[in-house]
Formats: sequence, C-alpha cells, structure tokens
Amino acid sequence: MQKFLIIGLGNIGDKYEHTRHNIGFKIVDRVAEKVNVNFGSSNFGQIAQFKFKGRPVTLLKPNTYMNLSGDAVKFWLKKENISPENIFVITDDLNLPFGSIRIRSKGSDGGHNGLKDIQNKIQTQAYPRLRFGVGNEFLKGQQADYVLGGWTAEEEQLLNERLNHCADAALSFVFAGLNNTMNQYNGK
Repeated sequence: MQKFLIIGLGNIGDKYEHTRHNIGFKIVDRVAEKVNVNFGSSNFGQIAQFKFKGRPVTLLKPNTYMNLSGDAVKFWLKKENISPENIFVITDDLNLPFGSIRIRSKGSDGGHNGLKDIQNKIQTQAYPRLRFGVGNEFLKGQQADYVLGGWTAEEEQLLNERLNHCADAALSFVFAGLNNTMNQYNGK
C-alpha cells in the first residue's frame, strides 16, 4: 500500500507562529483539523498519522527551522518507506499573489531555502509541492522581514477560506493523485 507524507514548512516558536513563512504549518494544521487528528512530538518535528480513504498519511511539521527542513523530510521518507513522488511539500512563495496556489510535480527551489535543503538532502527536485502565494509587497532588501512578518488585516479575513482550500488540495493529492489535484486546484 502506498504511504503519503505531507510536509508543512515553517519555523518553530511563538514569534514565528503567525508569520507568512509559516503558512505550511498552518495548512497542515488545517488538514489535521479536517481529519480530526492531533500532532505529537517525534523525531525532527511534530507528526500526526491517519488513514484517508484507506491510505496511510503522515503529516509533518519539521522542528529543524526552515533552512534545515531536508533533515526531517529525509528521516521520515526513510522511516516510513515513502518514495519522493508521494510527498507533498507545502510552503510560502513570494512570486505568487496572496492566496493563490501553484501545485507542481517537480521544479527548482526558486530561491526558497527550505526547498533547497530538501532537494539537497533527498537528492531530487522531483517531488510534489504546493506553493502558497504570500505576495511581494516589500522594499528591496526587506524580503526576510516581510516573510517573517504578520498578515495584513485584509489577508487575515481571507486566510481561513484559503487554508481550507489548500487542506482540501493536500487530501486530494492523497486520494485523487497529483494530476487530478493540479487540474482541480491550480490557479484557484
């Protein structure tokens, strides 16, 4: 039976909890709510495990901080014997407008340090990912402050619906497969 690993990227600690860079954590938290499971501490992060329509799924929020996310992903791939095509990495993206998503089967890290570390540690760019647009409303040289900053009031109002949409996309990946999920959720 195929197993799945859904990884939400973010940084641990209260000061990062409500930042744009932690959207991956927020989305996997929403997946956990939808399937009624709780996270517990384990190797390299917080995990929750469940079956979705008969398929074993592990949710992972790495505790390695963003730039070392690959250590957690590599550990859980090996521990659960999951192939890279059955992982779904969820992260923020400065190149997309707020709330838009882009799901791909592979690709470059696009300058994202979390994706760069994952690709270095698992030695492939061929793994599915969902990029959540956080926009790019920052001045030159202020990128780090922007992604580590909080949401605007307008974004906060729209965030709940977008979290549900992305959680549904993650569960669709498990049940309907990557191509169907891309067709149904990309650009919406």
